[in-house]
Amino acid sequence: MSDEYKKKIGVPESHALNIVSSQWSQRKGQDTDTYECEELNEQGDVIARYTIKDSTSIYPPFGRSITWTQSAVLDS
Repeated sequence: MSDEYKKKIGVPESHALNIVSSQWSQRKGQDTDTYECEELNEQGDVIARYTIKDSTSIYPPFGRSITWTQSAVLDS
């Protein structure tokens, strides 16, 4: 799953995207997974943090959206 998020965010192939926490909620016909992630460079240093929301409609046609915000950029 994180490969899909890496592509969406634009994280380089040589970097890793680690999910550090997740939360699930269901509201107004939407099933939403929220992930707090860290981007790691080639040396394993955390260089950025992201919040990713993956939302799917629980009713047909079961539309899906992935949105993200960058919550922090750290010096490398």
